[in-house]
Amino acid sequence: MDKYYKKIKQKLVDDEIYAKTKDYSKERHKVITYFETGKLLFEAGSKYGESIINNYSKKLVDEIGKKYNYRTLYRMRSFYKVFNNEKLTPLVSKLSWSHYIQLLSPNDIDEIIYYIRQSVKLHLSKNDLISKIKNKEYERLDNKTKEKLKNNIEEIVVSDLVKNPILIRNSYDYTDISEKLLKQLILEDMDNFLKELGNGFSYIGNEYKIKIGDRYNYIDILLYNYIYNCFIVVELKVTELKSEYIGQITKYMNYIDKHVKTIIQNKTIGIIICRKDNKFIMEYCSDDRILSRVYELI
Repeated sequence: MDKYYKKIKQKLVDDEIYAKTKDYSKERHKVITYFETGKLLFEAGSKYGESIINNYSKKLVDEIGKKYNYRTLYRMRSFYKVFNNEKLTPLVSKLSWSHYIQLLSPNDIDEIIYYIRQSVKLHLSKNDLISKIKNKEYERLDNKTKEKLKNNIEEIVVSDLVKNPILIRNSYDYTDISEKLLKQLILEDMDNFLKELGNGFSYIGNEYKIKIGDRYNYIDILLYNYIYNCFIVVELKVTELKSEYIGQITKYMNYIDKHVKTIIQNKTIGIIICRKDNKFIMEYCSDDRILSRVYELI
């Protein structure tokens, strides 16, 4: 039992010294130290029983410092148990310890990998990551997208990362909502709305006026995605998805393609956000650039 304690204590003492002398890489060193310590705690627990963490924590608090309490050691062991996996171990040093603490709760390995990649790509803070996990962002991706992310053999397109449902903050606790009120909630919290859609979205305008023949039409919201180099037409509906909505958004998309987009930009995408989905309508929709998502007020 003492051999494990001595190894654990030495690793933690070394990390304390390292943190004071190598500031630029101290977080990476801490994470690796905690992973290795977690392994020792796991092995010691398997040999001497669960109470060993409590015994070690009392001694470490006395001899090194208060932060090495039972809770911290328990997290180190949990960290090792979760990330002791051929898919996850190579990702151990990508984030800070405070990030990894948040990633101990998801049970799905692919879900953890998704949140790590999002955190690295988008430079997410700990609180940003907490928000994504709390809002079940990964769970709201469709199964086809999850398979793409898992196998990493197909190219991700703009529609893949649009969550379903799309969460819209109901700041005024509306119970009976119209398209106008739905649009108001989105416009008042545009930053959150764009994040819900995915990466790379930027706002162009609402009630975007176009002229078809001798009549003016108004696109609810027009966006642009700089990663996928295309415009996105967003139409808002507070009813179940109907077939006529497909015709409406197709007309708007074709207008943008003909009169707004340039030759170097990709074809326009259409997103219908509605109160209730109708899978049969989308099943027979011939244009795979159009997708439907339901909204949920939170």
